[in-house]
Amino acid sequence: MKTWLVTGGAGFIGGNFVLDAVGRGIRIVNLDVLTYAGNRHTLASIDDHADHVFVHGDIGDHALVASILEKHQPCAVVNFAAESHVDRSIDGPAAFVQTNVVGTLALLEVVRDYWRGLEGEAKDGFRFLHVSTDEVYGSLGDSGKFTEESVYAPNSPYSASKAASDHLVRAFHHTYGLPVLTTNCSNNYGPFQFPEKLIPLIIARALAGEPLPIYGDGKNIRDWLYVGDHCSAIHAVLKGGRVGETYNVGGDAEMQNIDVVHAICTLLDARRPRADGRPRASQITYVADRPGHDRRYAIDASKLKRELGWQPGHNFQRGIAETVDWYLQNQGWVQSVLDGSYRLERIGAAA
Repeated sequence: MKTWLVTGGAGFIGGNFVLDAVGRGIRIVNLDVLTYAGNRHTLASIDDHADHVFVHGDIGDHALVASILEKHQPCAVVNFAAESHVDRSIDGPAAFVQTNVVGTLALLEVVRDYWRGLEGEAKDGFRFLHVSTDEVYGSLGDSGKFTEESVYAPNSPYSASKAASDHLVRAFHHTYGLPVLTTNCSNNYGPFQFPEKLIPLIIARALAGEPLPIYGDGKNIRDWLYVGDHCSAIHAVLKGGRVGETYNVGGDAEMQNIDVVHAICTLLDARRPRADGRPRASQITYVADRPGHDRRYAIDASKLKRELGWQPGHNFQRGIAETVDWYLQNQGWVQSVLDGSYRLERIGAAA
């Protein structure tokens, strides 16, 4: 049985990946420090599963990570551990540098030493996969898409910290020979996403009858990727990706933010109408734009499709419907992760 070390596996994307991997028969050692956005509730269905070992700890803890690697002897490390919310990075950039840069460096050092001690097929087959974002490329104009050759031009403290971690991963491959892979994904959505991000935030505020805040003119464009499709892409890259390469992962679903919000409102009107009969879109409120708000992201995932045969399984219409249904059916999870430290308010409003 394969054993993989997954870092950040109690968060949104990491949690979905862990659930999927265990379902595929892979033994997962799950290391997570359990910040506000990482929680055990996401993993409740595999709490007692023999193939899921949860470890509460930090990727920056050299001794802990070394002991995990020595004890469990994973054939891959998948690094999801990161601070990830742009708005929070505006208010507190230091935490993003600490986790995304310093933490990734510490993890790379320990994994490098572990890999050096492997022999034969175990060493040849080992992989370190680093999960990153399209935000490292900056902002696009009205046309074109990000490719793996796009120049890095991060515009937020979050994206700058992820760009730095990407460069460290690359450097550890070229300097030490560590067999790395990097994926840069577009905006994810789906089950178990903390309600500070656009889609679950809009669902939560719409159900509560609160204003639905739209930054600026609402015409900022993102390429939306269903989280289950992202997980399948990571599996494909781990299985067949070329060592040292980067693979962009996108959902072929460019949408303006305002259109995403209207789609959610329409689905909620059909499934959970307001008591007064008014449309949920009546709750939309335009607010001052986010400082440094990138105008448009779009991913060219043709390399991943061409080399590894991957395709997204969800168009946006299917994915957003499944997402809205999941949140309606799992309000208990939403309440369990809102511990009082975040009350659906706006953060990162001022530069």
